[in-house]
Amino acid sequence: QSLLVESGGGLVQTGGSLRLSCAASGITLETYQIGWFRRVPGREREGISCISDSGHQIDAPGSVKGRFTISRDAKENTAYLQMNSLKPEDTAVYYCAVVRTSWSSCSLNHLAYAYWGQGTQVTVSS
Repeated sequence: QSLLVESGGGLVQTGGSLRLSCAASGITLETYQIGWFRRVPGREREGISCISDSGHQIDAPGSVKGRFTISRDAKENTAYLQMNSLKPEDTAVYYCAVVRTSWSSCSLNHLAYAYWGQGTQVTVSS
């Protein structure tokens, strides 16, 4: 059984929105640091947004800031990435990841994370 399962990806037109979900099993998600990442073939995995177990959030500077929002629902044991005003350059495989840590903040460095979902493809057409 997978620890993290992403869903919600798909094909969307420029300017559209998607909400990605990261459903956790076997762990209590709110006690973990959560990160959302994306990867385009041939490029490094890019950190998008993260949230610590205490609720501290960091959003990556640059093109996604102000358009993407991380959240979590303790009752559903699920994390989300709301993506608005999507652009063709947002096309990528999106991953959620978690790590159990005592940090008060969170990290956008993929090396900091211990468990990863399988990824979900997001394609934005022009």
